[in-house]
Amino acid sequence: MDTLKITLIGGPTALLEVGGLRVLTDPTFDPPSSYTGAITLTKLTGPALTPQQIGRVDAVLLSHDQHFDNLDRSGRDFLTSAGTVWTTHGGAQRLGKNANGLAPWKSTQLRSPGGRIFQITATPARHGPVGVEPIAGEVIGFVISTTDDEPLIYVTGDTVWYDGVAEVAKRFPVKVVVLFAGAVQIRGPFCLTMDTNDALETAAHFPGAAIVPVQTEGWQHFKQSQEDLVNAFAALGVADRLHPLRPGIPLSLEI
Repeated sequence: MDTLKITLIGGPTALLEVGGLRVLTDPTFDPPSSYTGAITLTKLTGPALTPQQIGRVDAVLLSHDQHFDNLDRSGRDFLTSAGTVWTTHGGAQRLGKNANGLAPWKSTQLRSPGGRIFQITATPARHGPVGVEPIAGEVIGFVISTTDDEPLIYVTGDTVWYDGVAEVAKRFPVKVVVLFAGAVQIRGPFCLTMDTNDALETAAHFPGAAIVPVQTEGWQHFKQSQEDLVNAFAALGVADRLHPLRPGIPLSLEI
């Protein structure tokens, strides 16, 4: 049995430590800022920890590079100090340097400094309702497994609940789901990431997994909070499935 330690840095950014391996999800290290382009995104809070406080990172698992709430300016600078970056093929082409692309269901291996090897498998994600792909762009999630095919952790990336996530559940009975929530809304009434109903559906399809939410705070366009998730899980009598995070405070789970 391993111990997974998860430390929320802010938004979608979390440090995952297991078996000597240290990986970071979607780096966002800017202070409160506004980002203006086709739309304006407003960051409300800075990171709980700086890159210097985090220390060594063996790999970054980047769901996509197109949006500032998943890769802000300081996060982009941080990528060069990570051992390697795994993201979409398009993202790898745009980022260059140490960025590598993975298509859904394709795998690679990561070795911890102590020599332990883990398998990283890219998983499908859909960043909003049907038909959003040309607008939102390519996104992936990740499953971290042992090399003897024991699935440990699923990082959903920016996605809603749909049949691609259901297929992940069929293939990978993981111990922990790091769930990108927040019910992100930018244009129109539809969500671009999981809302409470999607989170509950995900929990039902991963019945043996601890659900650890990220991306519930720190940005103006996040429409649901971690408290909303806590209340929803409690209302359906599954509060024990949800493991809330406090920024900067590690959470340890036996997996």
